[in-house]
Amino acid sequence: MEANNAGVDFFVSIHRNSYPTDNDVSGVETLVYDLSGIKYEMAQNINDQLEAVGFVNLGVKARPNLVVLKRTKMPAVLVEAGFINSDVDNELFDANFEDIAQGIARGILDTLDGAGVLQDVYYRVQTGSFRNWENAQRMLTELLEQDFPAFIDDSGPYIRVQVGGYDDLNEAAAMEQRLKRAGYQTVIVS
Repeated sequence: MEANNAGVDFFVSIHRNSYPTDNDVSGVETLVYDLSGIKYEMAQNINDQLEAVGFVNLGVKARPNLVVLKRTKMPAVLVEAGFINSDVDNELFDANFEDIAQGIARGILDTLDGAGVLQDVYYRVQTGSFRNWENAQRMLTELLEQDFPAFIDDSGPYIRVQVGGYDDLNEAAAMEQRLKRAGYQTVIVS
């Protein structure tokens, strides 16, 4: 399994569910090997976040015979983000795709933060990644004119425009929401 070979710390697989008859079932459920440990907590946190988006929370279920959960060497969760044959879930999914992705990410980060895995992490909100210096400078100027504490990080192969620097994930998330309201595509980086 690629995740095992890569030596990753956690495995999250995201899917859409299905039911034998259309529109009989709707909601989100997350599957784990067994109902214990950090994977169980992560599954609960992801479901809670997706419930806040509008899905019915069908809970966390143990699936010890599911190959993807059985053969991973690290904590693993399989998120079923709504039923593909549910009109209600499809409308939620289509209208809230980014909120769903952010909810899954928040559920993961809440778990890692609560477990102390994210200690001494410094968060920034990235608004762009460029190959062209002029494009990065243009975004930086735009952000600074709106009083965002923006800067350029050119330490890697791309020129990244980032905002802030936060010890607390909640502060970074609040800045991310401000930037989104201002029309920027964002991602929290550490």
